Amino acid sequence: MVPAMTTIKTTTDPDATLGAMRILLAEDDPLLGDGLRAGLRQRGFQVDWVRDGAAAERELRAEPYAAAVLDLGLPRLDGMDVLAAVRAAGVALPILVLTARDATPDRVRGLDLGADDYVVKPADLDELAARLRALVRRAHGQSEERLRARHVELDPAARQVTLDGQPVALSAREFDVLHLLMRNPGRVQTRERLEQQIYPWGHEVESNAVEVHVHHLRRKLGAGLIQTVRGIGYVLAPEAP
Repeated sequence: MVPAMTTIKTTTDPDATLGAMRILLAEDDPLLGDGLRAGLRQRGFQVDWVRDGAAAERELRAEPYAAAVLDLGLPRLDGMDVLAAVRAAGVALPILVLTARDATPDRVRGLDLGADDYVVKPADLDELAARLRALVRRAHGQSEERLRARHVELDPAARQVTLDGQPVALSAREFDVLHLLMRNPGRVQTRERLEQQIYPWGHEVESNAVEVHVHHLRRKLGAGLIQTVRGIGYVLAPEAP
């Protein structure tokens, strides 16, 4: 029996930059699926949720979604097979895949089959929503918005940072740390999350690596830009009143 598809609609979200986008969520785990559906709903998305690969392929072929979130380990039809089938059929919408942290070969194969991006489980909902919005913007020829905090401006597309209008040279990992903090103003980012974002899986990471990157950012951009939350991680300092 084909599981029923649940449609959730929402009309308000101050953080949504492209309006209420309709997306397809393909996830067979009921707890994870329910959490993703609720979290994406709160962030301004309309969500159609299917629980197997056959239903995912059918919906992607038939419905005009803005994007899709696809778990690779689906019943009835594997997520890889869904990817291959819909891309072969000419379905061009952005597809983001959910993968396990230790599944590097799956991530590589998924990207080769036509996935546009991936998020590692357990998915951070703010990151997932931001990645979906970025994928849809790119699909519509829109560049990712520049981010500003105090006198610092970050251009994600050009990977450039300026301070009072003057370019500042950052390493790739310093840029990634700053980008994550500026994408999430007011939200504390743990050291573990920062490490996961800036280092590939399996990479040996020094215990103080994140602290070193933050130290360099403070030296280059000002000591007050990034605040330490003792025992947890870091957060972008609020704007001065």
